[in-house]
Amino acid sequence: MPMTVVNPATGKTLHEHDEHPWSEVEAAIEGAHAAHRAWRRTSFEHRAERMRKAAEILRERTDPYAELMAREMGKPIGQGRSEIEKCAWVCDYYADEAASQLAPVPIDTPDTGARTYIAYEPIGVVLAVMPWNFPFWQVFRFAAPNLMAGNAGLLKHASNVPGCALAIEEVFRHAGFPEGLFRSLLIGHDVAEKVIEHPLVRAVTLTGSVKAGKSIAAKAGSLVKKTVLELGGSDAYLVLEDADLDATVEACVTSRLVNSGQSCIAAKRFIVVRPLKEEFERRMVERMRAARTGDPMDEDTDVGPQAREDLRDDLHDQVTRSVAAGARCLLGGAVPDGPGAFYPPTVLTDVAPGMPAYEEELFGPVASIIEAEDEADGIRIANDTVFGLGAAVFTRDRERGQRIAREELDAGACFVNAFVRSDPRLPFGGVKESGYGRELSPLGIREFMNAKTVWVG
Repeated sequence: MPMTVVNPATGKTLHEHDEHPWSEVEAAIEGAHAAHRAWRRTSFEHRAERMRKAAEILRERTDPYAELMAREMGKPIGQGRSEIEKCAWVCDYYADEAASQLAPVPIDTPDTGARTYIAYEPIGVVLAVMPWNFPFWQVFRFAAPNLMAGNAGLLKHASNVPGCALAIEEVFRHAGFPEGLFRSLLIGHDVAEKVIEHPLVRAVTLTGSVKAGKSIAAKAGSLVKKTVLELGGSDAYLVLEDADLDATVEACVTSRLVNSGQSCIAAKRFIVVRPLKEEFERRMVERMRAARTGDPMDEDTDVGPQAREDLRDDLHDQVTRSVAAGARCLLGGAVPDGPGAFYPPTVLTDVAPGMPAYEEELFGPVASIIEAEDEADGIRIANDTVFGLGAAVFTRDRERGQRIAREELDAGACFVNAFVRSDPRLPFGGVKESGYGRELSPLGIREFMNAKTVWVG
């Protein structure tokens, strides 16, 4: 069955790719396992040399890869270049740090008379099920640590970005990684389940929807295979009465519109204390209106199309149902005429419990403003969600902000006076229905390792 790729900016078919037959998939699994058995015996210095070469290739091919993302899923070209640079960064980071992060950890057991320590050993073939919204970054933040750790990687990418999937495999091949150590499998969800069932596949990592995460976790759990899940988010940004509104609104809009609003850690719910609400609304509308929507290949575009028309239509339905339930639309909220999956920057206010804009993840350029009575009420609203990926608080009192971020907000990443973002040096992941496990940082590289106890008497 072919994968048909449609340019979301024009609605025109770009190309088709045939799915890999099971015979080829099974051969890829076996090849990855064989490559891993040899690769795990190589030195960190050797692996780092290959990983730095991958970073070099990414930087050399920044423009073609950014253009590929723009064509396949509509990412504005400037943001695509930044994504490729971030991928190169994560390659360099783990090339530099993997050896120390996975060094044996001595454990003091003086009563035994033995030398005891923890040794981190790679477990083998890991399947990554990845989404379309950051089609290079999501993959490299999995692949860079796992290949440096000595594991092998299989990628089941989203069906609308097969060109990106094959390009990533090309990067590792041209960087000199062993044949078969990293493979992109052009397969559907039914075949992905068969991959999970294969005895040579030891673990699964998924970034995607809650529904997909639950399905993958259930399948892997039934086979006693470890999973790491990074799922949806409805990040709350709490704006307190002493916030610097100029800086706050800039951070809020930047976060809400990154990747045309299609980011798990984008700001989604803006919880504003009553004294600031009216002024915050005015500035938010002004700044969102100034964002330039258009062709993702245009250097001046801030907001490109949504990745697919069905996703755009789902988003509009959420907006429509929220307004019908009592939310007020201050900006946008209408599907534009013409080709492509475009949706305008939109601001909803008076958002309340029971509305899609309050309860659900809005994966597009739609801001939901919710009024809070005070700090305590704002914290309650921020945590009143099934999600827990990221959150932020804005206040001139940094100690107050730090207390709220550290002790009160129920999320995996909590920022003070800044928008939530990922960084190779920091753990990334969520709680509640936003998933479990961590990517990036020393924690991420250890997720798919055997933390082996070694006792030397």
